[in-house]
Amino acid sequence: MDESESPDLTRLRGLLGGDALANLRQRLRRRFERGAANAAPFTLSGLSNLERDALSGLLGLPHRRATSLRIDPAAVDAALRRAGLADSLCNALELLDGPLIDRAARHSALQRRWQAVIASATQPRLRAWLETSIGLGELKRLARRDADAAEQLIVQTQLVLARLPGAGVPRSQLAAASVGDAHALDRGRPLASLVLACTGAPESMSEPASPSDGNHPASAVERPAPRERDRWAAVGVLVNELARPVLVLNLPCHADTPTGRQLAHAGGEPTYLSLRSLLRTPAHWRVEGRMVSVCENPNLVAIAADRLGSRCAPMICTDGMPAAAQRTLLRQLRVAGACLRYHGDFDWAGLHIGNRMMRDFGVLAWHFGVQDFRQAALAATTHGRPLATATRIQADWDSELADAMRAHGYAIDEEAVAEVLLADLGG
Repeated sequence: MDESESPDLTRLRGLLGGDALANLRQRLRRRFERGAANAAPFTLSGLSNLERDALSGLLGLPHRRATSLRIDPAAVDAALRRAGLADSLCNALELLDGPLIDRAARHSALQRRWQAVIASATQPRLRAWLETSIGLGELKRLARRDADAAEQLIVQTQLVLARLPGAGVPRSQLAAASVGDAHALDRGRPLASLVLACTGAPESMSEPASPSDGNHPASAVERPAPRERDRWAAVGVLVNELARPVLVLNLPCHADTPTGRQLAHAGGEPTYLSLRSLLRTPAHWRVEGRMVSVCENPNLVAIAADRLGSRCAPMICTDGMPAAAQRTLLRQLRVAGACLRYHGDFDWAGLHIGNRMMRDFGVLAWHFGVQDFRQAALAATTHGRPLATATRIQADWDSELADAMRAHGYAIDEEAVAEVLLADLGG
């Protein structure tokens, strides 16, 4: 016992203190802290013998063997005051274990604090996003439920958003110029997540893995990094700007930009355009009302260049599932008024890519229907790659195509129908 402790507190410890009654005190504290037992009587159940005897002695009740006891807070308060031990049960619990927390008041204060955090967002898109339950929940998660950290995130997000859309600015440069930290917008950082959530960069860019039919390189599964590049590219920000350029052939544009001069100089030769060039010095595409053919495999572009050269109609290649550079160019061509048509491999991955192309860019099917498949199957002199029997992708543009492919059992690669496609490209 502390020698400086008052006799009344010593007596109170003897009545309700000690480790053996700690659980009872915690139960009582929780009721008071949530405002549930300020005046109304309540029942405590599941009491141990020691807990029941302590409460009975405090209230002057006979000892019973029951495991529950009806508690009248007003009666307990009066008993404590008569004994000179405390002003009330609340006071007794604070003397024994420290101040009670008004959880209702704390909750109200916390709500007001988060409302102030939301009010600090003045950028319209950010404010609208935060006023949704999903947006506020994501902000709290990113800030680890720390309102001060959340408010700082909002300040930084608005600094970044004020510089968007960019014109091919590297992500690290944007981060350094906005908030003084070149890594603040790196993958997985809270600020990067918040900025992308508010920019409207389409979630559909985050492609699921494409189904694969063996080792065919053109059906390669898209990796996470390009998907993130897509979303930044949609707001003019470069991430790994030289990765996976887009292959084009005879794509018409005015020769008033570096990209235009590069293509004019190519003269019937396949050319790669980087994401960097597409965003920093976008070409003025001369494609309004023109058909631009989109293929899946680079080999088809090489075949077209060999056979047709400068006579070949405009082509671009997705090289499997289109990544940031491919998607950026497709968007630019659509804005410039081009009509896009697409052909890919007759395998499950090819149908998956076709579905995404048609949903995201409104392309037309180019010799990519069930009749085209059947003609190609009849013309084939050897079997191709076996189609995976456990996988099935329905073609959005042709409800019969998947059934015909499954019945045939073998994939037909794009290169196998090159003559049919070249006839269109050279016409």
